[in-house]
Amino acid sequence: MNDSLNRPLLGCIADDFTGATDLANMLVRGGMRTVQTIGVPATAEAVVADALVVALKSRTLPASEAVAQALEALAWLRAQGCRQIFFKYCSTFDSTDAGNIGPVTDALLDALAREPLAGTATATNAAAIGTAAATASATGCADVSFTIACPAFPENGRTLYRGHLFVGDALLNESGMENHPLTPMTDANLVRVLQRQTPSKVGLVRYDQVARGAAAVRERFAVLRAEGVRMALADALSDADLCTLGEACAGMPLVTGGSGVALGLPENFRRAGVLAARIDAAGLPSVEGLSAVLAGSASKATNAQVAEWRASRPAFRLDPLAAARGEPVVEQALAFAREHLEAAQPQPVLVYATATPDEVKAVQRELGASEAGHLVETLLAAIARGLRELGVRKFVVAGGETSGAVVQALEIHTLRIGAQIDPGVPATATLDAQPLALALKSGNFGTPDFFAKALRQLDGLSPLNAAEHA
Repeated sequence: MNDSLNRPLLGCIADDFTGATDLANMLVRGGMRTVQTIGVPATAEAVVADALVVALKSRTLPASEAVAQALEALAWLRAQGCRQIFFKYCSTFDSTDAGNIGPVTDALLDALAREPLAGTATATNAAAIGTAAATASATGCADVSFTIACPAFPENGRTLYRGHLFVGDALLNESGMENHPLTPMTDANLVRVLQRQTPSKVGLVRYDQVARGAAAVRERFAVLRAEGVRMALADALSDADLCTLGEACAGMPLVTGGSGVALGLPENFRRAGVLAARIDAAGLPSVEGLSAVLAGSASKATNAQVAEWRASRPAFRLDPLAAARGEPVVEQALAFAREHLEAAQPQPVLVYATATPDEVKAVQRELGASEAGHLVETLLAAIARGLRELGVRKFVVAGGETSGAVVQALEIHTLRIGAQIDPGVPATATLDAQPLALALKSGNFGTPDFFAKALRQLDGLSPLNAAEHA
């Protein structure tokens, strides 16, 4: 394998921070050394990795701003030499009728049509990329006029059937996501949802076609393209289905979906002989220091995790209305944290703004939805900075928007991705001389005991404080 084949193979654009680590976790499990950047790096300096994940904070931005950020990320990934692009969004397809999944996908397809990636499968170079890519080229799926959309993540209960998204046994619009404060999901039919976001024609790769294997899926791609479809939802009920879809997407310049689709992508590069077998893809440095948990998500899963922690461990609840009145809630939270972190037997603390849907709505009525969300993020960001000054070096953070605010506040630019804690959530560490260890969790992910479990794994990177979280 020559040096030119050691450049990054897969370039990923994620629309939030926890989604980025979720995706990176999947790629590490597939044997790809993965580096996640926080935003688009300011320089074009080469990064040593098999996969790069650019974490944006664009999920709830106006569509035009989300598109601009995605195109900036694409330009950087192109400069790194990536051969395929993956646009990652939430496994619950979080978006509104104005976007941003459709507009960003359209913009990326347009940009790739104007300037193809190095290594993209074409009639002249498909053989160099692999047999699957050659087949893809023959069926036209390498053409940048077409891509798939598949948020399915069966390991976390997200499945897609006949274009309808299920969360466990419930349709998306009956799962609790209909109460999301920023992106309420009131329609489980993702073909309809995506079609409302884009002027492009949206189609469907049905489950019976996926069940017949990658060749049948590629045939369906060709039929859809001939019908003028530009984006196709793809059904998936199991990891095997995701691997089938991944294989069918070999050589496709742009793939979009949740992190589950990435399950099948590493093997494409391995079959093509451009990805080495690795046993150290999840390696992280040791991190010493104190620990803390920050939670801003209002999801059912995070509410359960907060309740589990509060039953036996110290926790401080942030009151957004008190903060809006000018009360010093940041100082109060840090004083609470100091009391426990500096005790004779230091204890990790939880600082949370997590609330029930009714409580969230009450705050939004008084402050406004966007203002309330921004206030919570600002408070938790300031607390994160204060905790670092108190010696905290290991952070567990719940919520995509919260995670984005925290990593920006801590001025984190790059993360190496480690082993999985729970499905979709890996341990991570900064690449600094004095690293921080972090677990950045999507609000909907993780078991009720996730906070304690995550701290045990972060503590496992060093001997310090290991007994505290037993």
